[in-house]
Amino acid sequence: MRVLAAMSGGVDSAVAAARAVDAGHDVVGVHMALNRNPSALRTGSRGCCTIEDSLDARRAADLLGIPFYVWDLSESFVADVVDDFVAEYAAGRTPNPCVRCNEHVKFAALLDKGIALGFDAVATGHYARVERGEDGRAQLHRAADQLKDQSYVLAVLDADQVEHAMFPLGDAPTKAAVRAEAQRRGLPVASKPDSHDICFIPDGDTRGFLRDKLGEDPGEVVDVDGTVLGRHAGTYGFTVGQRKGLGLDRPAADGRPRYVLSISPVQRTVTVGPAERLAVGALTALDPVWSAPEPGGVVEVYAQVRAHGEPVPAVAELVGGELRVQLRTPLTGVAPGQTVALYDGTRVLGSATIAATTPA
Repeated sequence: MRVLAAMSGGVDSAVAAARAVDAGHDVVGVHMALNRNPSALRTGSRGCCTIEDSLDARRAADLLGIPFYVWDLSESFVADVVDDFVAEYAAGRTPNPCVRCNEHVKFAALLDKGIALGFDAVATGHYARVERGEDGRAQLHRAADQLKDQSYVLAVLDADQVEHAMFPLGDAPTKAAVRAEAQRRGLPVASKPDSHDICFIPDGDTRGFLRDKLGEDPGEVVDVDGTVLGRHAGTYGFTVGQRKGLGLDRPAADGRPRYVLSISPVQRTVTVGPAERLAVGALTALDPVWSAPEPGGVVEVYAQVRAHGEPVPAVAELVGGELRVQLRTPLTGVAPGQTVALYDGTRVLGSATIAATTPA
């Protein structure tokens, strides 16, 4: 097969490309230039898509003896990931930019361009597996290493995208084993630290980034009975389930910590309360995407709402394009804007964007 290997400049994508070469595929490496600041440099283990990363990717491709190109996908990245991130927070929701990047950039813009150029598949360094079912169709599954499993952020892929996806690290036992393999291969990124946090906010100050984009929009922090407990500079600085940085003027009467329960950008209020009020028993989600056949009627599933969150048993039903999920085990801190991924065992069935929740 002709394989387009997405090379971020990190150890995972380098080893994934190497494994694709070992498998006998005709591999071409490509680094996605997503950062519009050409002088951007990595700070510690934060950020990605910098000049340093593109040079690391090129060195790895040279060592593997494969062609290498840099593709400018920054326009798509800004429109579909960064602008979406800002708009979602402005609306009081909590987006996952990694999910949006996989959906719109890595497996839409990149894959579409690759297919147009005659490639059969895109290989990435994600920890997930693609297996063939009895019907011969590709299925997306969790990785062998549950600690590194990234199937949640890939749950936005549809069936056709999964058909053209390749995850060579899916059977890797641990990240340490991948680093050891990179060392044996002589890849210069073998000991390179992982990137953390949001790649386009390399200093990790999400609230400051949003303040620069949206400006200050002060309002009140209130208790569940409407009592004003403090003030804030913008509702975008909060997310459901948050405990720290609430800016409260006085402690709770019972001395227990408070958490963000809801956010209302229109009223410019942030409501806080005790932990038990965070429990969610059901949720409604929109814009479902299916990597497995679309379910008909009520189905038993496992639902996951965070990249490394615990999957819980649930019942799901698609009603008029709206996904309704009844959780058999309540979850806490579930926020509109998050992605809910549905599983059948290790297999990803699909995902949708949470629009509303119901208390347990």
